[in-house]
Amino acid sequence: MKLMLPALLLVSCSKEGGSPVEIGPEMEEERQETVAHGAITLGERLENPYSVRNVSAVLASVYPTKADVEVPANARYVRFLPKDAGEYELLESLGIDLFDHPLDYQIILDGDYYHDPSVPEGQITWQYAVVPPDFDCPPAIRYEVIEDCFIPGEGEQTRGLEDVDWDAVERRAFEVTGNAGLLVPQTRSKAKPSGRISIMDDKLGKAVGVSCVKITANVFVKVSSVYTDEDGKYSFSSKFSAKPRYSLCFQNKLGFTIGLNLVLVPASVSTLGKDDPNGIDVTIDSKSDNTLFRRCAVNNAAYDYLQQCSALGVSQPPKNTRFWILNILRPSCCLMMHHGAILDSKMVSNYLGVYSAIVRVFAPDIVIGSKGKNGKYSELYTCAIHEMAHASHFMTVGTGYWNKYASYILSSYLTYGSCYGTGNGENAGYCAVGEMWAYHVENMTYKSRYGVNPAFGSSYWFTPGIFETLEDGGISRSDIFSALTPDVTDTEALQKELLDISPSKKSLINQAFKSKRR
Repeated sequence: MKLMLPALLLVSCSKEGGSPVEIGPEMEEERQETVAHGAITLGERLENPYSVRNVSAVLASVYPTKADVEVPANARYVRFLPKDAGEYELLESLGIDLFDHPLDYQIILDGDYYHDPSVPEGQITWQYAVVPPDFDCPPAIRYEVIEDCFIPGEGEQTRGLEDVDWDAVERRAFEVTGNAGLLVPQTRSKAKPSGRISIMDDKLGKAVGVSCVKITANVFVKVSSVYTDEDGKYSFSSKFSAKPRYSLCFQNKLGFTIGLNLVLVPASVSTLGKDDPNGIDVTIDSKSDNTLFRRCAVNNAAYDYLQQCSALGVSQPPKNTRFWILNILRPSCCLMMHHGAILDSKMVSNYLGVYSAIVRVFAPDIVIGSKGKNGKYSELYTCAIHEMAHASHFMTVGTGYWNKYASYILSSYLTYGSCYGTGNGENAGYCAVGEMWAYHVENMTYKSRYGVNPAFGSSYWFTPGIFETLEDGGISRSDIFSALTPDVTDTEALQKELLDISPSKKSLINQAFKSKRR
């Protein structure tokens, strides 16, 4: 089936030099379609057609001669209550598909998060999952078994049950448990969902795939997940007789995550609703759901940047980089809090307001300010590229360097109302070096993708054009990046380091710094 969706900042390494927090009403029109956001509203609990008890009863009714054959559990429906981010991450590391809502309840109002009312606000809610029957839960994590299940699979064979028509048993189980309305007509073949998730790039004028994002499909406890490929195409390994509930989880195959929904999970979910068991094709554009658009654009930028690092010999950002996308902000920033940057917690609370409690549990690394960028793929894309370039720089220089960089950004904002200040004062050199690098990478990425250098950052007191001159003169991106050592804390030190790395380019380097320096 073709589904068309037409057409904190507080301290560190901001892209855009203006005031970091600009809160005001968005005037953009957005068509509300399949994508659902906000809190999930649950209805009544439904009878699970895949429970061992129900499958056994149906098997006995369809095959009376097998009434004495025991149907073994091949899955276990469970829930966990991690007490902190460490326990949550431990569960994720086990390769479990986690849901923040129960899988056997009617969903009255769909959304992209749920918080159990029995769990206090500010704490991680119950996480539901389907695990193997012999699953060994880490002992420290609270764990409850809800139900043992039997989920018929492709080529499923069980001793004494080799000749069972499991498709017929599965359909009958839906009927006897009162869930027949969920089934698709029997005349349609049972299918493995496949399709493509894509997004319109406004500057290229065409749809590009949403690369390596996780897509999940489930009907009750029958859960399957897969990553899209580089072109946004996906194909599940499981077949479904009923309409699955599809969702995109912004946990990329390359290891980064995109949050947040004002709930304590590091990767946001965009629910696409129940749809065709054969799969869905989703094309996202400027008139689609804004939140979904933002997440997909940032996902693609981060994915492409990591590929770019490998191709150009630049260090990748730390593994498990965490993005937040906040529509109350216009500028973006690279905080690297999850990876050890020590920032003033009071300032974090003051700037992020309602998000401050979440910072303490799932600290962000990169915050993308999307205000004014909704529906603008190229702007979101290059903004995220800029912040990823900062994250690579962080990987090389470490937290001590980053904290000084951050102190300059903060003091500049408090003094001048501009994140970059005037280029004077303690630690201004950190800002010059970091922003020259990030704007250069952003400009070169834009030029490579769209054919023109936008000269982002050229109006500020630092000079990203120096790096373009050096690349044009034959100094590689890798060599430029290797000059960004912990000792390079101003442009003079940067120039010296480049001369040490590329002595044969002495004339080029000296001339670039001389002509561009103000």
